[in-house]
Amino acid sequence: MNEDNSYQISLLSAMNTKLAKSEGILKNICDISESAFIYFDYEEKKPYVLGNWSHFFDFEPGKFLSVGQIVDLADDEFVEGIYRTLNLEKTGEEKSSFEFKMRDKNLYVNSNVNVLYDNAGIPVWKIIVFTDVTKYKNQNDELTYMAYYDSLTGLYNRNYFVLSLGEMVAKAEQNNAVVSILFIDVDDFRKVNDGMGILEGDEVVQSIGLSFKKMMDENLIISHFNSDIFCMAIYDPVGRRSVESIVDRIREIMRTPIKLVSGKEVTLTVSVGVAEYPESTNNYLELINLAEIVMLKAKNKGKNNVQYYDKPIIDEFIGNIEIEKKMSKALKNQNFVMYYQPQYDTNTKELRGVEALVRWCDEDGKLVSPETFIPIAEKNGSILLLGDWIIEECLSDLSRWKEKHNNMEDFLLSINVSSIQFKNKNFVKYLISIIKKYGISPTNVELEITESVFIDNMEEIIHKMKLLKDFGIRFSMDDFGTGFSSLSYLRELPIDTLKIDKSFIDDVVTDGSTRTIAESIIDLSKKLGFDTIAEGVEQEVQYSLLKNIGCENIQGFYLGKPMKFEEIDALLDKTDVKNS
Repeated sequence: MNEDNSYQISLLSAMNTKLAKSEGILKNICDISESAFIYFDYEEKKPYVLGNWSHFFDFEPGKFLSVGQIVDLADDEFVEGIYRTLNLEKTGEEKSSFEFKMRDKNLYVNSNVNVLYDNAGIPVWKIIVFTDVTKYKNQNDELTYMAYYDSLTGLYNRNYFVLSLGEMVAKAEQNNAVVSILFIDVDDFRKVNDGMGILEGDEVVQSIGLSFKKMMDENLIISHFNSDIFCMAIYDPVGRRSVESIVDRIREIMRTPIKLVSGKEVTLTVSVGVAEYPESTNNYLELINLAEIVMLKAKNKGKNNVQYYDKPIIDEFIGNIEIEKKMSKALKNQNFVMYYQPQYDTNTKELRGVEALVRWCDEDGKLVSPETFIPIAEKNGSILLLGDWIIEECLSDLSRWKEKHNNMEDFLLSINVSSIQFKNKNFVKYLISIIKKYGISPTNVELEITESVFIDNMEEIIHKMKLLKDFGIRFSMDDFGTGFSSLSYLRELPIDTLKIDKSFIDDVVTDGSTRTIAESIIDLSKKLGFDTIAEGVEQEVQYSLLKNIGCENIQGFYLGKPMKFEEIDALLDKTDVKNS
């Protein structure tokens, strides 16, 4: 062997060694990557397999690249796409990728294909890479689900619902169609959470949501907004999708008791507000707001009701918002004033005491009726601040009257107390502290309460009443006779006075049945040892009749309208106070 041949052999050997090493490195890289690779040489017409082939496929490509075998493993919806990608040379493209799902192995696979062509456009070789993207696909699906769906109920979340509603309204605008919104609130759900706990409350919401979900289709979408609130949007609400039909289905769902894991059963009702595009508004966001507002009206009407959009309801709501704003300013500036209406002994016309009545003097100097602002104050919670102010203002005035006038030992100051105010945990402590602050005898104070104070927790309320009663404070049952359950618990209450509602007094002269009721209340009061006061006495004939049937005290315009502090002060100068 000559020197040149020896050199060439050594060179070829070195090159083969280097090539083998490179192939080894390449194979290791492919194996480590966990992907599967196919290298297809068109000249040899032979596929080479590298990497983690068995993770994806249960066959070897054999002599020929069997695209059909791979395509057969894909779910039906991916067949066309994967077939086109794996046969990329038929389109003349160089690179392509496609993601598909393998039917049997439940894998999501991303396929990347590269084809090299010669100068004549003939394919030289092709490389296919299969990568398992199942983990990332599942993570992405989970993120997508979280972005669009409520985790508790599986319904649309609020953001996705609003987005979908916007698209639905846009479609309705193009097709001159209607979209209805149903804003749904579960009645008395707070009692479920308070009585059973948040976990069982969530179970209730979940059960309702799953039942609602069965109603969903492309023209009826449903969202769990939050807590116990759901919202539905109906495209073209006719036939089985009419609002009436959907409400009937909702009520049918709610009539079925919800069975909890604990074995308990819960039956609830819902209040529903309905607004429609384009009748109510052209703005899809405002559509939801309007439906919510009329839902509140449905709830105020007694719950388990449906309320349709009506402009006066919206006007009233906006008006109440304005009043709330003004009230907030009025509380800061103390733009409230106390009036006092005298109460008289029916037989002697001696002054029994006065009822404190709050009035609101607005920015224009006009007096706003408490019938307007008290319900709003109770709703937004400002009644607590207002109630505290009333108590201190009244007791301050009482202390000044007592300093100036004699014979005030039995004078009674009656103060109306809201049920929300009375239920406040600090009420008893606060009231006693103010009484002590102004040196008032508790026996001069009478609290007027209504039946609404006993809703939810009667035992706790009676306990508070007894604490105050032991301290010396009197109690009057206001608006007696208008409630449905007064007689059932009247004997249990530590009250001193029954106040006959004005609605009876208005017709007590002209209506025999009303007179009979008034006589019965008075007779009942005497047998139970209570005083009686008739409010709203405006005519002499009413006064005479009440006197004849034994009503002990009267209050009304006939003997005295509501007065300011100075007017009561003057009245005390010339009027005898009734002795008990």
